[in-house]
Amino acid sequence: MRPQPRDTMADYVGRDLLAGRAALITGGDSGIGRAVAIAFAKEGADVALAYLEEHEDAEETANHVRGQGRRCLLLPGDMDDAQHCRKLVEETVGQLGGLNILVNNVATQIPVDKPDEITEEQWLRTFDVNIHSFFRVTSAALAHLGEGDVIVNCGSVNGLRGNKSLIDYSATKGAVHSWTYAMAQALADRGIRVNCVAPGPVWTPLIPATFGPEKVSEFGGNVPLGRPAHPDEIAPSFVFLAANQLSSYYTGEVIAALGGETHPG
Repeated sequence: MRPQPRDTMADYVGRDLLAGRAALITGGDSGIGRAVAIAFAKEGADVALAYLEEHEDAEETANHVRGQGRRCLLLPGDMDDAQHCRKLVEETVGQLGGLNILVNNVATQIPVDKPDEITEEQWLRTFDVNIHSFFRVTSAALAHLGEGDVIVNCGSVNGLRGNKSLIDYSATKGAVHSWTYAMAQALADRGIRVNCVAPGPVWTPLIPATFGPEKVSEFGGNVPLGRPAHPDEIAPSFVFLAANQLSSYYTGEVIAALGGETHPG
């Protein structure tokens, strides 16, 4: 990728805001997931990373986490599989000794020129990965989460205003936002906070992997800041929502990091 994404939190200084905590991050091998994992490690958390099959990327992320003196567990596999989603939680709890922070971040997208191009297979896979995995991992995690623990979901500006070339993706992100609102209410009496970060354009490997050269070259240019965010600029929002010291009164929030775009809706 040119330029290379800034996703290693090189200039970030932790303050032990997550000391002694164990986090599971889905889609943690690169992009926002990588930046969040490293930021969490700098704040004192041990981290489990779920990813598909990008082993080299995942190892690079793990090296950064371990470089902070924290444990990092790598959990490859396809998150459209319900059994695998449950296994992620079991492995995390078994090897890290518990689970305090769940970051539902994994996503897939396939752009189309018109709605007729979306196949049944594409529609179902997008929902399985982008929202059903959130439900499945969270359902398994709830047996281990308690007072003071946190769930942070990754939404999208496309879930706020839609995107004509990412119809199924937009639908799943809208579902993530609504699910966040509902789960925050449902878990409030258990002391578990549920929030969401909904970024605008972010320069991650997903962009050149799914868009053509013309769209890639223009990516992010339509927001007031005139550029996409780097993952390092988004990850601190996840730290904020994960740290009780900073956000103990925040639940049911969707933080939209949109580069100056007026919040839709």
